[in-house]
Amino acid sequence: MKPLYGAYLTLSSSLFISLFPAFWAYTRITGKYRGHLKERLGVFPSEAVQGLKGRPRIWMHTASLGEVKVAASIVKALRGMTPSCTIIVSTVTEHGRKLARETFGEDIPVVYAPVDFVGSIRKALFSVRPDVMVFVETEIWPAWLFETHRMGIKTALVNGRISLRSIGRYLKLRPFFRDVLRNVDGFSMIGAGDAERIKAMGADPRKIEINGNAKYDLLGATVDPDIESEMREILNLEDSDKVFIAGSTRDGEEALLLDAYEKVLKAFPETILIIAPRHIERIHGIEALVEKRGLRHQLWTDIGKDNAKRTEQVLIINAFGELFKIYSVGTIVFCGGSLVPLGGQNPLEPAAWGKAVFYGPSMENFMDAKWVLEANRAGIPVSSPEMLAEKAVWFLRHPEELKAYGERGRTAVLKNKGAGEKHARVIMRLWKSDANV
Repeated sequence: MKPLYGAYLTLSSSLFISLFPAFWAYTRITGKYRGHLKERLGVFPSEAVQGLKGRPRIWMHTASLGEVKVAASIVKALRGMTPSCTIIVSTVTEHGRKLARETFGEDIPVVYAPVDFVGSIRKALFSVRPDVMVFVETEIWPAWLFETHRMGIKTALVNGRISLRSIGRYLKLRPFFRDVLRNVDGFSMIGAGDAERIKAMGADPRKIEINGNAKYDLLGATVDPDIESEMREILNLEDSDKVFIAGSTRDGEEALLLDAYEKVLKAFPETILIIAPRHIERIHGIEALVEKRGLRHQLWTDIGKDNAKRTEQVLIINAFGELFKIYSVGTIVFCGGSLVPLGGQNPLEPAAWGKAVFYGPSMENFMDAKWVLEANRAGIPVSSPEMLAEKAVWFLRHPEELKAYGERGRTAVLKNKGAGEKHARVIMRLWKSDANV
């Protein structure tokens, strides 16, 4: 055992053992987390494991919503290559689990990921016994990787992404992560920058390849004109209405976007604003901000039921899983987490709808997507609320240019499909090298 990993193991185990009694008591008293505590400890429902009959047996671990979408693309490719394969998916978050179950249905079992504690990891691995353990994007769990390697299970990091914002933190602990990454058999990275950063962390260059972003694959296929018609009806929109969508906004950003919106209103007074925060627990604060500006608003959950329609000029989305569909009706679409220094959000989703995408200077977490849009003159960077308002007004006055940007963005998304299959081939290659098939 490497000394640094031994230190991590000692520290993490001590914390787990010391904190677990209090956490267990909390679940008993509040009922929160009680339903999936066993899965977090590595005890999966028997029905989730007993159906894993075929080969190869692949365990695909995702964190939340975005990674589940990536997994869906790769799973589709795996099934096309080897129909006999059997797959189980784990998630970290409740929302990720819900989306995974909606995405994979009864065909693929979905469980909560075990905590990165040796006892939980070992129990889960002995239960599932995967041929290949697949981690999606930036899921680097030291104990999980070490135990997987120790058991002789092939391990892959697919759709691998190491952001500019996070690499500094990783490099401060480079000796530790070098030891951790030795347990990975294949790194299938999104872009050249990601490949260079994982290499700088200590990954073996011979195990690294660049295969693109699987998020492209499903975007084009999920765009459906019927969805736009449905959204227009729910939102009470005419084709001529101008809609400013602020998607996946973060704390501190809504005030800046309201500044921009108020400037847009001076030129186009009927413009509708839709705010979709990344974390819906902040809804009450956002409502207060909107009311302070003297703007009337509605919540998403207050429309669509009992034939209620949107009647106010500002709509706040207080439900998960709706934003992609709502992008279909956008005229001006802003990608959140980028006017504040939080790395941005995925600009490809609105681009798939043929929308010109505006975003701030902080897009470090999605540099590959930003590059694709800007290389095709489909992305519109802004540095401030004032610039956002200025450019939004210009494009609203030049709708033919707005449409051209959107069309180029959609074409760019469709041209970059196929990454899911490339990542799937890495997984299959690892299995075949181990199984000699």
